[in-house]
Amino acid sequence: MEVTDIGNKEEGKIWHRKPTPGKGVLVTVVRTAQQAKIVRFLHVTFDTTGDSFLAGDHHGNIYVFDISRNRFRLVQKTGQACTALAFSLRRTTEFLVALADYTIKCFDKDTKQLVSWMRGHEGSVSSISVHSSGRYAISTSSDTAQLWDMDTFERKRKLNIRQSVGIQRVFFLPLSNTILSCFSDDSIFAWESDTLSCKYQLPVPDCGPKVSYKAFAVTRDGKSLAAGGRSNLLHLWCLDSKQLIRVIQMPTQVRTVRQLDFLPDSFDRGASQTLGVLSQDGVMRFINIHTCKLLFHMGSHDDAITTATVSPNGRHVVAIMDNGSINVYSVQSLTQELNKVAPPPSRVAVVSGGGADQDLSNLKVKVRSEVVQRDRQTQVKILRPPACFTAEEKENELPAGLNKKRLVALLKGFGEYPAKYRMFVWRSLLCLPENHAAYSSLTDKGLHSAYLTLQDKYPIKSHKLQRGLQRALSALAHWAAIFGEVEYLPLVAFPFVKLFQNNPMLCFEVVATVIVNWGQHWFEYFPNPPLNILSMAENVLAHHDKELLQHLVDCGITSQLYVWPLLETLFSEVLTREEWLRLFDNIFSNHPSFLLLACVAYITCCREPLLLCSQKEDFEYFFHHRNNLDLGAMIKEAYRLMGSTPADIHPRTLLSDFTPLTKGQYPVFNHYPEFIVQYQSREREKIRLQEMEYLRERQEVSALHTDCVRRQAEEDAYYAQQELLQNAEEQRRNILAQEEEKLAQQRTKLAAMKRELKVKELQLLDATKRRFLKHQQELRASQVQRLDQEISTKMDLRERETATAVQDLEVRQMELEAQRKRLEQHLFKEQERVGREVEQEVEMKMRKAEREQENYTELLHHTETNIQALAEACQLGLESDWQREVGGRLQQVHAQQQSNRGRLAEEERLEHTMRDVAGRKWDEVMNSRAQLQEQPLSSAETVSLDRGRAQLDSSERNLMKEIRELRQKLAARAREGGSSPSVLTLSSVSQ
Repeated sequence: MEVTDIGNKEEGKIWHRKPTPGKGVLVTVVRTAQQAKIVRFLHVTFDTTGDSFLAGDHHGNIYVFDISRNRFRLVQKTGQACTALAFSLRRTTEFLVALADYTIKCFDKDTKQLVSWMRGHEGSVSSISVHSSGRYAISTSSDTAQLWDMDTFERKRKLNIRQSVGIQRVFFLPLSNTILSCFSDDSIFAWESDTLSCKYQLPVPDCGPKVSYKAFAVTRDGKSLAAGGRSNLLHLWCLDSKQLIRVIQMPTQVRTVRQLDFLPDSFDRGASQTLGVLSQDGVMRFINIHTCKLLFHMGSHDDAITTATVSPNGRHVVAIMDNGSINVYSVQSLTQELNKVAPPPSRVAVVSGGGADQDLSNLKVKVRSEVVQRDRQTQVKILRPPACFTAEEKENELPAGLNKKRLVALLKGFGEYPAKYRMFVWRSLLCLPENHAAYSSLTDKGLHSAYLTLQDKYPIKSHKLQRGLQRALSALAHWAAIFGEVEYLPLVAFPFVKLFQNNPMLCFEVVATVIVNWGQHWFEYFPNPPLNILSMAENVLAHHDKELLQHLVDCGITSQLYVWPLLETLFSEVLTREEWLRLFDNIFSNHPSFLLLACVAYITCCREPLLLCSQKEDFEYFFHHRNNLDLGAMIKEAYRLMGSTPADIHPRTLLSDFTPLTKGQYPVFNHYPEFIVQYQSREREKIRLQEMEYLRERQEVSALHTDCVRRQAEEDAYYAQQELLQNAEEQRRNILAQEEEKLAQQRTKLAAMKRELKVKELQLLDATKRRFLKHQQELRASQVQRLDQEISTKMDLRERETATAVQDLEVRQMELEAQRKRLEQHLFKEQERVGREVEQEVEMKMRKAEREQENYTELLHHTETNIQALAEACQLGLESDWQREVGGRLQQVHAQQQSNRGRLAEEERLEHTMRDVAGRKWDEVMNSRAQLQEQPLSSAETVSLDRGRAQLDSSERNLMKEIRELRQKLAARAREGGSSPSVLTLSSVSQ
């Protein structure tokens, strides 16, 4: 079986190794928080597929476990414990959870979002039932039941009842619209879910013991109802006929039925025949409701089941155990015998011990039905073992169906009982009565006065064990007075307190049973050790090992030193926990004399080291500490001594057989000298009173001493304070005189300091005056330097501006030269063009004259000479006209060039004039600066310096003004020159 601790994980695998087939438990799921504390799971519920289930723990965490996919996932953290869980059948991803604050919340397990929040209950919701269609849901608490619409999450109806009758459960029947409501008075009503009208009421049985229904189960077809409660009877109802058809009686171990669940089967068409019954002992028994045979069971007394849920497909059962873990069971592994034709006898405790031919006709319960107007005899099957036993079987028969003879055989075969079932076997062997009322009456008396200071003598690290031991010893002391006087009683009880620390009543009854049976005759010689018991042990040792006994006698060692330490501690000091448990498995399974024989066997098995001891201290150490011992050999030796010891010295002759504690009340224990116990009790009470008186007087003396010490301390403190005050006053006077002397000295020093300060003040004033004059001089020098820098800056500026003006004039001159060259080139081109035009015109005229000459050759022949002369004259006239025109144009060009040269000469003169003016101004500035430098500065000449600076600034402004006027004149002349015609156009030439 694999155990999975999910811890604080939000998802993961349920098991890491595939579960082994054939085992009922597939996996155990636990959740541990901080400091390895187990967080208990409270409720589980399956979805409609049966492959996954929800589980809610005590911290409000809701997990979904998918068995088919081997995964788990944290789907919600509600922050508070849940009281009920249910899946929503319409929307498969939604589920309902009832919380401790009486509210119901609907969550989506995929998105982890809150879908709705339903309020209305005033008590804890114990169950939630969802209709097969998923449209409605019913929530039930102890005082009311409410019907909810799952589409709108609104409350439709509310069932109110009288306070005297509580609601047990309200739920929907499968495959129908019927609601069943079950009340604490065993009445069951059926209602129509649509109209909420009462359909019928099941008749309450009027004969037989009252069942007080607490648990209910319905088959998947909704035709059968099983009900159980505070008895071992189960009522099986047929809902079609509304009649009680069967009463099933469970074994005597079942006193209360906590839960009922039908186990579905794939081939039963919803009419389930297997019913699971969870009883108060934590065992869930599955029976066949027709044959009344036990098929299998889950859980045990040590591993009890708190609640369980069966999957809809009938494949798995999920159970929440008593320790808060979850066990997932495989139904297939548990029901291997169901599918066989002829099932063999069950290997576990069956419900019915009789055969098929057993006559049960006399075990019928008559049930009267109010619906049918006649007496009806209801069939009843009794599930109990046969009642006939032999004398030997009665002697070996134990509670819970165990047999002592078979247990002893098992013990001899394996040497010990299974650790898982050891406490259960011990309870059966010791026949513990579990007298709750009697034990409560003992514990109600509180702690016994003899054990109020137990922790001082027996300090235990665990406070829980300390309180458990103190409570058990106090109960024993209240039961019998001697147990308040026995000093070794804590040594006897401590091992059992440690084993049964979670059940103090069983611990008390085990210790009481051990004292009554295995502690027989221990207190007859009280307060001395039981000499008769020790003598019997010494006789047995003498019979079986005379050499060892003689060695002990020679060393002066009595049985009070080598037997009594083993008895008063019940071997707890010389054995380990596992060895001690194995030994008491055998002690509880045999006659009370076996304990004494075990002591002798321990001594004989340790004879080798004992023969080597000679000092008393060595023997004392040996019997109070663990030694190298083979426990199996010791137990075998004890069994050998039991069989080989003669009857006259056998402890059985002195010790009676095992006698269990009586049921109801514990027996009176008076096997001790009462007068000694009473005397000791009186003496102890007297001593206690004397101690109280002594403590009271001591407290008073302590209070007086404290008061005296306090007063003495106050007086000493007063005188010390007065002395301190006197010393302080003397010190203050001395300090005052010293301060007055210091004050006089300080006054003298102060007068000297004043004189020094006056001298220093005069010196500082003189130094300040000198520093001021120096500062004024430095200031004037800095002003002159700043003026020099400004003058140099302005001079540089003027030089840059003058150079810029000269460069502008040079650029203008270059432009005029370039313009002149362009005019000359243009003139040359015009002359060439005019020449070509004249030549072309002359050629045309010549061609025309030639044509006219050819045409009029004959007419002009007689005047040929005249015509030629005329032609020459004309040609000469034309050439003279052209020359005259060209000469006139050339004269205009020369005149224009002469005017341009005149303007350039004028500009050069202006430039020379501007330079002369700038030079003169610069000379004036430099002369003024030289004069300023030559004249020494003084405080009386400050005004003249400012006046000279003003004159310098005015002359500078005048100079800049004249320069601007010259530049404006140059610019005007340049514009005038640019506007006059400088080239000859083609029109002027053509004219």
